Amino acid sequence: MASPVITVDRVTKRYAGHTAVRSLSLEVPGGVIFGLLGPNGAGKTTTIRMLLNIITPDEGRVVLFGQEGTGRELSSRIGYLPEERGLYPKMKVLDQLAFLAEAKGISRWDARKRAKAWLERLGLGDWGERKVSDLSKGMQQKVQFAGALQHDPELVILDEPFSGLDPVNSQVMRDVVVEVARSGRTVLFSTHIMEQAEKMCDRIAIIARGEKVVDGPLSQVKREFGQSHVALAFSSGAQAAHAILGDRTLVAHADDYGASAEIQLADGAGPDQLLRALVGAGVGLTRFEVVEPSLQSIFIAKVGAEAARPAARQEA
Repeated sequence: MASPVITVDRVTKRYAGHTAVRSLSLEVPGGVIFGLLGPNGAGKTTTIRMLLNIITPDEGRVVLFGQEGTGRELSSRIGYLPEERGLYPKMKVLDQLAFLAEAKGISRWDARKRAKAWLERLGLGDWGERKVSDLSKGMQQKVQFAGALQHDPELVILDEPFSGLDPVNSQVMRDVVVEVARSGRTVLFSTHIMEQAEKMCDRIAIIARGEKVVDGPLSQVKREFGQSHVALAFSSGAQAAHAILGDRTLVAHADDYGASAEIQLADGAGPDQLLRALVGAGVGLTRFEVVEPSLQSIFIAKVGAEAARPAARQEA
């Protein structure tokens, strides 16, 4: 079996009495999309910065490509999109991308060629001669995304890459991420938005307050969480349905969205019992389906309200 592209071995990082990451261990194999998930303040950005040797762990070790530490010799093999955007506002967009490519060892001529191709790919072809400051925040995000990919890195690390993007631009960037993984390269991205991770990730790890609470292939995580989940959509009688969802002899947990819900059945309860209760209460249903648990429901169950509250020091 090939060695993991990323190994995090019992890593801990502290800030002024606050432990941002506590004894965290992860392995990321090659050629996958790996989701590092958690609420705001969970330790995701701290973990990513330790992967890149921007900060060093107080305990434990980080291994990339079988090598401990990330020296300059690994820089050309890694593409990084930070959560905080770091473009030069007065620089022309094309010059900015070409500069970033040259910093990764690409020749000047090839750097400009790649920059132009990526601007076209991301719908920014007409903006190459404009200053970065002329672009919207979403457009700047796409420019920095291109900067992380244009040197064809083997490992792509994206910190909250879709934050603040509209659905169209999010889809454009998601398509690129999937293409990168299909080419055999490795993508690790952090997010607190479960819908994105569920659609894209092969493997996930969920961290809360700096500690890992879930880790593994997404399909396995769902399977281990259980199959006693039912998706509901109401056409009428929603108030009566919500009362039934509060019956703990039937329902262990409910994600109640008003017109729809996803519920986990209580131990010993079956879908037929829930259906009889809903129909008997006069609830109209447009959907009643036994489903695998959503990543959102797993996230809420594993993280919990207490862990979801940010720690004293905000560190994503």
